[in-house]
Amino acid sequence: MREADETTRQRITDRLRAEAATPSVLATEFDVTAGAALRHVEHISQSLGPTDEQLLVAPPECRECGFTDFDDLLNRPSRCPECKSESVAEPTFTVR
Repeated sequence: MREADETTRQRITDRLRAEAATPSVLATEFDVTAGAALRHVEHISQSLGPTDEQLLVAPPECRECGFTDFDDLLNRPSRCPECKSESVAEPTFTVR
């Protein structure tokens, strides 16, 4: 399939098969908002269900206290629930 014929979601899936990425990286590469990139990733995770592949998520992590037990891994938390720091690294996604 030619790149022009692929949907954004298909191109993001191919990108995540090749290399892990954060929502911000996907947003920049595919000219969408970070929120749209997260919605695409969420849909990708659901559509991979009947296949042998799966979406792997490295959870967001607080840069101050190291907290990683966030409730929603497919989200970009604005602050740490533990120490209230706003320095939280984004989740990283990959398809394997």
